[in-house]
Amino acid sequence: MTDTRFSDQIRPLRDEIDRIDTQILTLLARRQEQVEQVADLKKKCGMPVYHPAREEDMISRLRTQAKGKGLDPDVTENLFRVIIRQSRVKQTFTMQYKGVRPGAAVLIVGGAGQMGAMFASLFEKSGYGVRILTESDWESAPQLCEGIDLALVSVPIEHTVAVIEKIAPFLPATALLADLTSIKKAPVETMCESHGGPVLGLHPLFGPTTSSLDKQIIVYTPGRDMSAGHWLVEQMGLWGAIPVQASAVEHDEIMEIVQALRHFATFCFGRFLFEKQVKIQRTLEFSSPIYRLELGMVGRLFAQDAGLYAQIVFATKERRDLLKQFVSSLTQHIEMLENKDIPVFTRQFNEIAEWFGPFSDQALRESTFLIDRLIERF
Repeated sequence: MTDTRFSDQIRPLRDEIDRIDTQILTLLARRQEQVEQVADLKKKCGMPVYHPAREEDMISRLRTQAKGKGLDPDVTENLFRVIIRQSRVKQTFTMQYKGVRPGAAVLIVGGAGQMGAMFASLFEKSGYGVRILTESDWESAPQLCEGIDLALVSVPIEHTVAVIEKIAPFLPATALLADLTSIKKAPVETMCESHGGPVLGLHPLFGPTTSSLDKQIIVYTPGRDMSAGHWLVEQMGLWGAIPVQASAVEHDEIMEIVQALRHFATFCFGRFLFEKQVKIQRTLEFSSPIYRLELGMVGRLFAQDAGLYAQIVFATKERRDLLKQFVSSLTQHIEMLENKDIPVFTRQFNEIAEWFGPFSDQALRESTFLIDRLIERF
């Protein structure tokens, strides 16, 4: 077939594809209009943005329809999850201006810090009266605390208990006292001891640079009079976050694994690469997508503030004890390596695989999804 005949025959096909693409954009715009109406309705009724059951039912239905039309259900799911997430983000921005208790006075202790400033902005957009107390403002603390409905402590971990004790005497008896610290036992106990009113511990599992609270998890730990503090949890939900309740003890035990162990293990891996003076860029030329993904998480850690991670890793004696157990467990494998004991390795591998159970299949699916996205990007 000559180039001219090919061009003549392919032109109308491409033109039709262009028309279909335009129709898709038109439908997406119409869908967005409906999303905005849903957001307005949710805002009026005080309903949360995220409805997990609704979203999963939608995805299941779309996968079935895709199969019926001869389309790849996995590709269809990936496409619609992007569309659905954008819808949630759009709703979240709309809902940010919905306050559970608009006009209530909120004091952010440490509001000049990144996390404090982030929450100050969220409260302001939602119609709250926001006051900021910084390290240099303590002479004004009595005045700043007058008539407040919420005092939110957002300071580094090592200063949290002392700041709670310092601010508590100035608080109205009915004010809700809450904190944003990544440990909960000591702060919640101190808040209950220092303040006779309602107490609530909070731990946002996201950083201050987060552009949206869409599906971001925030753990809340009831301290005293949860009925008087529930409005704050509800407000987090309206901002798009997913509130998860936990006792202080459970929270701290889980965070020892989720935060401290994970960050310390990543630090150790990065330190070993440094000591060996590994040529990072050269390894990437030989790397599989999974190695690039793992190395990306290591590099991500060292692109951030050392002081922040030091606070997380060294926060409590319990965390440090756990990390010492982790280091000790690594040395147990030296004999296996020296003896090239493949049967021991295999036996332990299978024991662990059995212990992980169904999560292994879930992890395989999720990591495959991430790897596929990484390949598309790089």
